[in-house]
Formats: sequence, C-alpha cells, structure tokens
Amino acid sequence: MRYLATTLLLFSSMLSSFAQSIQLTHNEGQKRVDVTVDGKPFTAYIYPGPTVLKKPVLYPIRSAGGNFITRGWPLDPRPGERIDHPHHVGMWFNYGDVNGHDFWNNSIQVGPDHKGPFGTIVHTGIKSMKNGKGQAELVVTADWLDKDGKVMLQETTTYAFKATASNRTIERIATLKAADKDVLFKDNKEGMIALRMAHQLEQPATKPEVFTDAQGVETKVPVMNNEGVTGLYHSAEGVEGDAVWGTRAPWVKLTGTINGEDLSVVMLDNPKNVGYPTYWHARGYGLFAANPLGAAVMSSGKAPAMNYTLPAGKSVTFRYKLLIQSGQLSDSALSQLVK
Repeated sequence: MRYLATTLLLFSSMLSSFAQSIQLTHNEGQKRVDVTVDGKPFTAYIYPGPTVLKKPVLYPIRSAGGNFITRGWPLDPRPGERIDHPHHVGMWFNYGDVNGHDFWNNSIQVGPDHKGPFGTIVHTGIKSMKNGKGQAELVVTADWLDKDGKVMLQETTTYAFKATASNRTIERIATLKAADKDVLFKDNKEGMIALRMAHQLEQPATKPEVFTDAQGVETKVPVMNNEGVTGLYHSAEGVEGDAVWGTRAPWVKLTGTINGEDLSVVMLDNPKNVGYPTYWHARGYGLFAANPLGAAVMSSGKAPAMNYTLPAGKSVTFRYKLLIQSGQLSDSALSQLVK
C-alpha cells in the first residue's frame, strides 16, 4: 500500500509538472486583463467603456493551437468576415429586455431603427486575480445601468480559466443583485450568454437571410464565400445545424476547422441555472448563444412566458462553461469531460 501511495503521488506530481501556467496581467491604462497560457495569448477581459463597448467582454478567444475562435470585427476586422450585428463582440453576457431596457442591441453603431431605451453595463472593479498551474481566476464587478445611468443590477462575475495542451476552458459564474427595485427580465429572444464565432466556424451559407430582433428591426445577412467555412452545430439531444435554434439541451457543440486545427467549441448549461436546460439562440452566421429566460419566444409560443422577476435586494446566479477542444471530440468523450 505504501508503494502504491508513493507511486500515485509521483504520478500526480508528474501531471502537475505538465500543467499549463496561466497568467493574468492587468493593464489599467488599456482597461484590460490579458490571460496567457505558458506566455501565449488565450483571451482578455476588456472594459474600454461605453464610448467603445456597451458592456465588458472576453475578446478575442483563442484555441490551444493559437487560432481565433471569435470574430474580429468590429474591433479588429479580418478579411472575409461578416460585418453585421456590431453588438456581437467576443463572449458577452446580457439580455434584451430588463425593466424595458435593451442591453443586447446596444452599441456605438446602433441605427435609428432601434428606439431603445438602451441599458449599459459598466465595469466597476477587479476584486481579485489568481494565477496558477492549469487554472487561474478573475473576479470582476459591473453595474447594469438604465437609460438615465441609474443602477438596476449589480453584477459580480468569476471567470475560471483552465488549460491543457489540447484544450481551453472558461467558466463564467455571474451573480446579479437587484438594486432598490424589482427587476423584470421579460420573455425575450435576445439573450443571454453568447459568442460571435470566427468566419471559419460559421455554418456554410446557402441563401441570404433576414433576422428580426425583439424591437422588430431587420438585419440582412447575405450569402458569403463559403471557402474555409466548416461549422456545424450539434446538441446533446442529437439536433444538428440550423434546427438547433429554439431547442433545449444541456449543451451544444460547434465543430469546425481553422488553419488545419480541428475544433469542438462546447457551451454547457448548469443544472443550478434558472430555466435549465436552456434554449439555444444559435445561428448559422456565427451567433452562438444560450437563452434560459425566453421560453415563449424561443419555443414559438409552445411554452409559457418566463418573465423572470428578481425582487429588489435579491440575487440570482448564472453559471456557464465554454470548452474549446483541439481535435475531434465525440459525444461520449464530452460526457466524460463534463462529469
């Protein structure tokens, strides 16, 4: 038994020696926290303020192979990208109707058709940063402001970053506390945690599309050059492609290839979340989002409206995990990883 215990201890020590070193670096002047893995860029928490972005985001996000999985536009455009939906930046968390305020569609390029009123999420502080082997943690705070700049919600979010030689993981745990009034998250299509994917991870386009947001504003999405476009959605319930939109599942996997690197990008809901399993607001043009609060609109009226209300002074927590796996990832292997 002593020999076995010693062997296991040595094996554990060997594994830890191969763990990736994750470093967080806060640059106050640039209003960002860079996340690196063994000195190589992984992602960054950026909070440039409402004259640039109407919410803090993680941007950009890279795979273990160093490829961008998120779109560059509008902050850093790349050739061949779509230039629709300027509010789709990196990985973000907000909602389309919070006490009547639209947090989702707000951007510095919002058009005259969007009447608002708009809400803005403003970074208020960094509570802690922890570096480590294989894992690092960032805790930040933000205020959800109404059109007059009054606080509706106070947000505290923990980002847990993990890395191995073949994958990257981001866990986002957001606690929202209502200020001095009840907060109604009205049943709405536009939500809630989301990514805008790189062009290569879009699904190949076969025809132009027109998408209408919750305010009735139309956005035309044209057919693009499909060269190098390899994305395909696949849900835990076995639904694939565009059919994933509006369905419920504990996770959805987006597969594709970028610069020869096969990738599986998986977003996972958490059983503790309101509305579990979430509805998926996943579009072939690159929007990859989970919306737990829009039951009626996401189900085309088959489910009753959620209309979730957070009482004044009370809190609710939303937990999500993003897994970026290099190489093929089967459903059975995924099930083992997420246990």
